[in-house]
Amino acid sequence: MPPELVRVERHGDGGVVALVVFDDPGRRNAMTESMGRALTQVVARLSSDAELRAVVLTGAGQAFSAGGDLAMLEAKSQAGRAAPGEAARAANRDFMRRFYGLFLSVRNLPCPSIAAMNGPAIGAGLAVALACDLRVAARDAKFGLNFTQLGIHPGMGSSWTLPRLVGPVHAADLLLTGRSIDGAEAERIGLVNRSVARDEVVAKALEMAEAIARCAPIAVRGTKQSLHRSMADAPLDAQLEFEAEQQAICYESADFAEGLRAIREKRAPRFEGR
Repeated sequence: MPPELVRVERHGDGGVVALVVFDDPGRRNAMTESMGRALTQVVARLSSDAELRAVVLTGAGQAFSAGGDLAMLEAKSQAGRAAPGEAARAANRDFMRRFYGLFLSVRNLPCPSIAAMNGPAIGAGLAVALACDLRVAARDAKFGLNFTQLGIHPGMGSSWTLPRLVGPVHAADLLLTGRSIDGAEAERIGLVNRSVARDEVVAKALEMAEAIARCAPIAVRGTKQSLHRSMADAPLDAQLEFEAEQQAICYESADFAEGLRAIREKRAPRFEGR
């Protein structure tokens, strides 16, 4: 059997948190097409799990992901140079667009996702972490979008996600120079939510995931949708309409009634996702 490039562990009370692991440590979890297809299958399976409340994404071994598969990139470069022009360009463009979709499938998870960046996340590897809802990073690890240093335009949505997270000034710095930063600087500029010691990264991400899991699932999933709409520059009136609709849905839920009851009884709520 081929190696399992993406594996899943269940955590939290009742297994409501999934730890998804890029598992190709010998290649520092390079972003291959095979790994992308494996991730897409895992995301599809987890997305159909109504009990799931949060997902943590990390890498096996010493790296989150060293970035794109060099063999694939070299093949695309050779194809482009061998027959430059619209036909080769269209073939490479269409392939890359499909390739992006494999890894950016993580955005399709209905529950929040947290990237646990336990080691270097470079190029496409960092771009995948940027596609998650939250990020925890090793304080001493290196993170960079080094596309221009390789001679290629940034990809995997990084020119869209990065400015929305860190602002246009920091995004221009990182994308144009391709320089790497450590976890401490990543936290300072808002690229990650927390930077911690390397051996604490996954535990901290799971702690955050379990904090999310204790909240009302219907409200959390709706909030994730609202944040995605906001990042896509939904106008305020449209956002207010969406928020009002989501609150109306929550008014019908047993969880909201439980939340109100818990406040009155001065205890922690017990949400069931209904």
